[in-house]
Amino acid sequence: MRGADAVATAEAVRNGETDVRTLVAEAVARIERLGPALNAVVHTRFEAALDEVAAGLPDGPLHGVPMLVKDLGTEVAGLPATGGSRLFVEGTAPRDSELVARYRRAGALVLGTTNTPELGLNASTEPALFGPTRNPWNTAHSPGGS
Repeated sequence: MRGADAVATAEAVRNGETDVRTLVAEAVARIERLGPALNAVVHTRFEAALDEVAAGLPDGPLHGVPMLVKDLGTEVAGLPATGGSRLFVEGTAPRDSELVARYRRAGALVLGTTNTPELGLNASTEPALFGPTRNPWNTAHSPGGS
């Protein structure tokens, strides 16, 4: 479903054109292949996501759509919630933030969290905690803050 938006991807799952496990496998493969060069994904939960697929996802408008959320105010239960800062490197989020909970109720599947400017206070994603994220079209450039 490369190139399709989230609504079209969910529709393809509903219509049987693809299945959630295939979408997850494709997303994981892309994250693992591009991860070292881009440094965009800082925490993953691939196995937990597959467990959620096996248990059944809500049949909402984003049913089966794999996604990542920024590590900045969108806490994912069980993952570190650092805001890109060494100040918050210890511990994990005890529960999903409201936005993540809504994504889940809509049927989305959270695969992990992405790098962020430290506490969201910079115009580029180059935190000391995780290092800089690189632009996928030119890794010598920054993608900016988001």
